[in-house]
Amino acid sequence: MILVLDGVGIGEAPDATAYGDSGSDTLGNLANAVGGLDLPNLEAAGLGCIKRLRGIRRVSDPIGAWGMLTPQSTGKDSTAGHWELAGLLLTEAFPTYPTGFPEIVIAEFARRTGRPVIGNVVGSGTEVIGRYGAEHVRTGAWIVYTSADSVFQVAAHEAVVPIDQLYQACITARELLVSPHAVSRVIARPFEGGQDTYSRTVRRKDFSVAPPGETLLDALQARRIPRRGVGKVDDLFANRAISSEHVGNNADGISAIHRALSEMDSGLLFANLVDFDQLWGHRNDIAGFYEELRNFDAAIPALRSALSEDDLLFLTADHGNDPTTPSTDHSRESVPLLVLGARVQPTSIGDRSTLADVGATVADWLGSDFRGCGTSFLPEILSA
Repeated sequence: MILVLDGVGIGEAPDATAYGDSGSDTLGNLANAVGGLDLPNLEAAGLGCIKRLRGIRRVSDPIGAWGMLTPQSTGKDSTAGHWELAGLLLTEAFPTYPTGFPEIVIAEFARRTGRPVIGNVVGSGTEVIGRYGAEHVRTGAWIVYTSADSVFQVAAHEAVVPIDQLYQACITARELLVSPHAVSRVIARPFEGGQDTYSRTVRRKDFSVAPPGETLLDALQARRIPRRGVGKVDDLFANRAISSEHVGNNADGISAIHRALSEMDSGLLFANLVDFDQLWGHRNDIAGFYEELRNFDAAIPALRSALSEDDLLFLTADHGNDPTTPSTDHSRESVPLLVLGARVQPTSIGDRSTLADVGATVADWLGSDFRGCGTSFLPEILSA
């Protein structure tokens, strides 16, 4: 199982300055902000062996292997991060729109969907919905917005626009947004409530560009090795070679992971827990982010107990989202890696030069010769 803690970075990547993220360190800065982390199960797994973190001990006998992954793909969003974990590097950055989308794009989206557009701004989703929600309810116009990431986000009230119509509009946008406007993701952002109480619902849906090359998922599909997702993983791979159970929150995601573990005899379980990023990182909510980490930490013993003797669990992330910095966007960070399982020996796998080493190692364990852009570290982590 590859389990992605979305947005849980562990310190600025070597090229962070080029992304405007100098000083970003999701776990390190969070630890300092809360006076020290209390995450006993992650500590036991070797989190403190990766890097010094306030409150986390460097234990002498961790229960897993540990290391750090440095991103090599261009960009710092979930699509690039997940593709790299699956062995595919993004070499050309997705386009971003710091002043909104060109009028020709907005006009064509409105024409194709039959609804006008309001917004076309850069901002936080909750703030944008608060600003334009009443006008949307009154007029039925789409709220379109973006962020520092390569996203075309479409918000609509569920009582104004049926959810299927919102999804279809996003499919239309996906078809429209080709080069040079091939954004990484089109995201449906349904919301509910009344004025001053608008809130986003759990029926978000992402529509990503298709990976431009072979991924771990494609390689496993070719060998008829089962693949199952939890969370937005299928969206990030444009529904190619995997299907996912979408969930409302991290707690539901952990429950879905347990169901999958009980039902799968073999193959790959690829899961994403998005609340760290979506609910707390993007809102600079330090307390919420830390509480989510504590909740996940408390779930680790049950996850370990659910693993069979021949299971490997790779705990990692796709990028950073430091809630302590002024930015509300993703941060260019290296990510932690912890590997758990009965066959795993306590050892350092060092600072890896790409996230793709995870995909290469998973392929190695599952008997595929796929390595993508990575290098397997399987021999380093297996006990004799």
